[in-house]
Amino acid sequence: MATRTIWKGAISFGLVHIPVGLHTATSESGVDFDWLDKRSMDPVGYKRINKRTGKEIDKDNIVKGVEYEDGQYVIISPEEIADAYPRTTQTIEIQQFVEAGEVPFVYLERPYYLAPIGKGQKVYALLRDTLAKAGKIGIARVVIQTRQHLAALIPAGDALVLNLMRWGDEVKGTDELDLPKAGAKDSAPSASELKMARKLVDDMSGHWDPEQYKDEFKAAVMDLVARKVKAGKTETVIEPREESPAYADNVIDLTELLQRSLKGRAADGTGPRTAAKKTAKKTAKKAPRKAVGKAASKTAARKATKAA
Repeated sequence: MATRTIWKGAISFGLVHIPVGLHTATSESGVDFDWLDKRSMDPVGYKRINKRTGKEIDKDNIVKGVEYEDGQYVIISPEEIADAYPRTTQTIEIQQFVEAGEVPFVYLERPYYLAPIGKGQKVYALLRDTLAKAGKIGIARVVIQTRQHLAALIPAGDALVLNLMRWGDEVKGTDELDLPKAGAKDSAPSASELKMARKLVDDMSGHWDPEQYKDEFKAAVMDLVARKVKAGKTETVIEPREESPAYADNVIDLTELLQRSLKGRAADGTGPRTAAKKTAKKTAKKAPRKAVGKAASKTAARKATKAA
């Protein structure tokens, strides 16, 4: 099934820009429960309610605000957000390259496929193949809608995957957990235990095949639905009625761009690691911790409400 492009921009590293489109790499496969009023079987919707008056308001009257003190907000428009951080709003800006196994899985959040646009095929393939052969992934920053994300650019077969990541302060440490210390004598298994455990792991080992694993809960619920339909136990529900920037794709001499990028790095003494540190410091100074924390909590709450 074809996927639509949900975002357009460019991968940027050095002086090289690769026009790309962002596509969803996953789909929700759980059971889709809709809310219904059990008295009338009318659908239950999600409304925007003014919490003081209790009245529904139109989306045109909603603005975005950031609470900087209790009850005190700063109102920010989409135009002001774009003006405040315009440089990377449509760019996947690679900060540095790291070993693929260096990033723990807990930092990875949501994957997307990247596909080249226009004449970006050759440069796209160059970056993908270079990363695959080097065993590296790119660590990048990207702004999607009104939120900046840390992301990993990962080669996967013919594709480059952009996996959105959690920021460092969003991942909890393990200090407060009661975990057995690695190498501690009081919790160290014996040689015979290790041998038996290794044999069990070897016996259960195989090649990864995603088709092997199915959502058994969903299958059971949908089987129940089918039985109820066959038995005529159904209800009728009547629903009430109710562009992107262009990027140049004329990469004339890719070799020249790569050489100029390398020379520029050597001349000013700044590499991806230095640039990443400077950007991180600037971001840390500008972003109020309280506001970021509250915004993350509100986003999580909205997602939970929609999922329910």
